[in-house]
Amino acid sequence: MRKRRGRTVEIETLAEFDRHVARGATSMDGWRLQAVDLSARTEVLRGLDPRGSLFLGCRLEDAAEDDLRKRGALLFPAVPEVPFDAYRGSLYTPGELYDGLARSYAATADARIYAWARQRDGDLQRSLARTLHDLAIDDALEEFVAGRRMVGVMGGHALERGSAGYADAARLGRSLARAGLTVATGGGPGAMEAANLGAFLSGEDDDALDEALRVVAAVPAFRPSVGRWATAAFEVHERWPVGADSLGIPTWFYGHEPPNPFATRIAKYFGNAIREDVLLHVCRAGIVFLPGEGGTVQEIFQDACENFYADASAVAPMVLVGTGYWTDEVPAWPLLESLARGREMAGKVALVDDLAEVAPLLAR
Repeated sequence: MRKRRGRTVEIETLAEFDRHVARGATSMDGWRLQAVDLSARTEVLRGLDPRGSLFLGCRLEDAAEDDLRKRGALLFPAVPEVPFDAYRGSLYTPGELYDGLARSYAATADARIYAWARQRDGDLQRSLARTLHDLAIDDALEEFVAGRRMVGVMGGHALERGSAGYADAARLGRSLARAGLTVATGGGPGAMEAANLGAFLSGEDDDALDEALRVVAAVPAFRPSVGRWATAAFEVHERWPVGADSLGIPTWFYGHEPPNPFATRIAKYFGNAIREDVLLHVCRAGIVFLPGEGGTVQEIFQDACENFYADASAVAPMVLVGTGYWTDEVPAWPLLESLARGREMAGKVALVDDLAEVAPLLAR
């Protein structure tokens, strides 16, 4: 980025472009135009100085593209033959990823992108497309989390709708959202979906959440039918179309696990390692770990490692829920407690049984 003037302008829609032009802009120095259809703005572009501008996957007439290059713009063309926009300027919504669900899950954008991602043929163009996409998601995610107190909820993907544990995770998500925190999860099914559901309905009364839990319980899991599982979730959306924001960060690496429709914004990555690191990084208000297995244990100690070496100001709280589970069944707590002893993180780790304790611990 050119920073000599201390000015970068991100333009991700045609309306944003038109507003800058209407304000009398004559130079595009520092402009970053991302996935904007400018095919009807050729004459306008000719009247602007493009030096110092960057066009990422924008739609342009051939004449405009040639002219911009000659006059000093840097253009990255759209990546052909991929089922996604490698330069997208925003996070996904459930409606986008599940577009086509009325026909079948296989017809949705999510399923088609996963099918494409499984074709790991070593082709450089495909690798480039995945990398560009994940960088674009990084940028959009940074914009979403700015100014928010993000709290993570981690837990098992196998937790079924209709179970007591699922209802508990939903009530946890709701209590965190009501405490002024924005819930972030791995974006998948199970405990992750439940936390996003609770956050989504945090502005509604108890009866609404109870009714939503009954609706989704009719299809307990995404196997054998992702379509039926997702459709049950969208029934909740139809009854309560406006919910509180929450975040899901899933990956097409585990594309056999569909994204849950209750995260209002979805940062879906191709690279799982990137996704794991990003998920922990954005949750600066802390992370809650519900009972889970291999993936949840990995997340506990990945987070613990960051806290172990972090400066005091960067240590984020960790709350494990379930004394018996984390002490006896999967004894992660004794090791975590041992690692924390004598370090800045010692006062930021907690083990609780009562979910009512979690939100106050993190909100403060």
